[in-house]
Formats: sequence, C-alpha cells, structure tokens
Amino acid sequence: MKKILVNARYFSAPMLIFASLFGVLAGGPWVWTGVALLGITIIVDTLITRKTPGAGFDEQGETHASVPLQNGMMYGMLGVFVLLQIALAWRIWQYVNGVPIADATMLGLAIQNGISGTQLIGAVLSSGIFAGIGIIYGHELAHTKGFSFVIARWMMALSGKAHFCYAHVYNHHLELGHQDDPATAPRGRSLFAHYPLSGFGQSKFLFMMEKRRLEKLGIHFLSWQNRWIRGYAMSLPTVLLFWFVGGWIGIACLAVVWTIANFELEALNYLEHYGLIREKGQPIDYRHSWDNSTAFTSWFFIEIGRQADHHDRGETHYWELDEVGAPDCGRGYFTLFALAILPPVWHKFIKNKLDEWDSEMASEGELKIAKDMNKLAGYA
Repeated sequence: MKKILVNARYFSAPMLIFASLFGVLAGGPWVWTGVALLGITIIVDTLITRKTPGAGFDEQGETHASVPLQNGMMYGMLGVFVLLQIALAWRIWQYVNGVPIADATMLGLAIQNGISGTQLIGAVLSSGIFAGIGIIYGHELAHTKGFSFVIARWMMALSGKAHFCYAHVYNHHLELGHQDDPATAPRGRSLFAHYPLSGFGQSKFLFMMEKRRLEKLGIHFLSWQNRWIRGYAMSLPTVLLFWFVGGWIGIACLAVVWTIANFELEALNYLEHYGLIREKGQPIDYRHSWDNSTAFTSWFFIEIGRQADHHDRGETHYWELDEVGAPDCGRGYFTLFALAILPPVWHKFIKNKLDEWDSEMASEGELKIAKDMNKLAGYA
C-alpha cells in the first residue's frame, strides 16, 4: 500500500494538466478550468504546511518509487503537452472561422462546438498555465543523457525554451549563487525584472557556448550542428501550427501561452535561489539553495523543491532526493509565487529569511558580498 501511495502522489500534476486539457476540449465555461485550478492550488499549498519526506527506500535499499511508472509518466507528458497545444489550436481555428456555438459530442461526451472571444481568452490562459508545468519534466529529463535529453529538449521547445536544457546543466549548475548565473536572482530584484534577464541570459549562454565550440571545430556558426539554432528550430512546428489555424490571432495566442509558461519557469528559478550568495570559485554547498519540502509542493513539483540535494547530485532522479538540512522558506512554491508577484510583500517576507541565512550560514566572504548587496537592495 505504501508503494502505491508514494507513486500515486506524483500524479497530482498530470491529473490537473489533463483537467485543463479536457476543459479546453469541452468548451463553454470549462475553458477556465486551468485558471480556476491555479487559484485552488495556491489555496491548498498555503493551507498545507506539513513537510513530507521523499519517496524513500525499503529495507533492501530499493526505492519505493516504481521507476518504469515514473519514467513512463515523464515521457508520456510530452504527448500530453502536444495534445494541449492541438486542442487550443483547434479552438483558435473555430474562433477565427466563426464556427457557430452549439451543443455537440466528442467521444460520447457533451461539449460546446464553437467558442466566443471571452472563452478563447480562458482557453489561452489555462493552456499557458499548465503548459508551463511541463518545466518540471523537461528539467528532470535534462539531467539525463541520450534519448531522455532529446525528449527534454522537445518538451522545452513547446514553449520556445529548448536552450534551457544546456544552459541549466552547464551554466546554472556550475555558477549557482554567483552573478555569472543568470538564473540566480540577486537581492532586490523583482520577479518581473528577473523574468527577461534570466531568460535572455540563459539563451545568451548557449549562444556563446556554441560559438566557441563551433570555432574550435572549424564549423561556421550558421550550421545545423549549432545546438542554439537547432533548439529554436524545434519550436517551429508549434509556430507554424498556430499560424496555420489562426494567422496573427493564432500567433498572438501562442505568444501569450509562451509568456505565461516561461514566466512560470523563471518564477521557479527565482524562488529556488533568490538572494543566496556564493563566492566565485568556491564549492556549491547545501546552503546555496532554498529547499522546499511541504507536502503539496513536493508531490506536485515531483520533489523539485529538494534543490540542495539536487545540486549536490545533479543526475539523481527526483524519487531518490532527500532532506539535507538546507535553508527553507517554510512555504510551498504556489504560496511563494503568490507572494513574489507582489514585490513589496515578497521583499518584506524574504528579507527576514535572508537575515537568518546571513547570520547562520554565510561564510565570511559571502557576508562581505551580502553587506554590499543589502545596501543596493534596500535591505540594510
């Protein structure tokens, strides 16, 4: 029974993604399902503050997680996110072509054929919110090699972010907590400012990495061997689909979906390491990540909140990550996200946590950097 429950809890995100997908397909007021679910998850995450252990191991040292089941779930989510985009594209096509609103059936289920402008907004917002959840699976698979890494690239390409896989592994995991890591938000920066800076910074990293790599190989930058170019080319099928079904309206809807999804990606980067400091050249320690092990966050985000152990053992699967005594904000990601979209509230909350980190965990060199950063951030 324990093994069943351990594995079932990691299907909370797929269940909500499916619910949002079916909402877009059902039409009518159901297109707002994804938006409503976001509000519900914030409430649930705020109410449930109990911390939970990871999947754990049995007496024989074997993980309680079913590896084939968890891997199958991750790989299968690529198809689900493709279906979500196709469902939204179908609704855009109906709107652009003025399909009359009427009752219909699909696979024996009652749906609304046709869609109004207001309903299309709901479908776009819901799709963007839960397309962004694909980040957790793309992130996990990006730490693997071969076929799994390719799946991660395609998954991130659905949101125009295929460069993330290389930037995350070869930049973020090596430069964490330092200004050379665009994904680490310095003290005083808002989530809204971090969003473009981190996104462009990660893309720039892969651009420069490929430029240097291809120069050494004697290959022109404008080559299919350029992984930066190839990553953006992987997003072209999505762009062409939305152009085909809706022209500029389709592209505008896709832009909103990508904006929301990428905002969620950068929100996770922001919450995982905000304000933490590491001296250049010094080893990455547990104290350089904010851990998050509240029950709903751990289950929904497939243990992505166990950042400290993850950065120590980057290729370790999420079901094997453990509590390592890293600093903890004490609240789940949905709750922290709600705080972060209100910068004054966020800074007031996080300043107290950073004061504790400075006094209890920072090295002498980090304290010197923190003093200057606090002045710039207005935390002094």
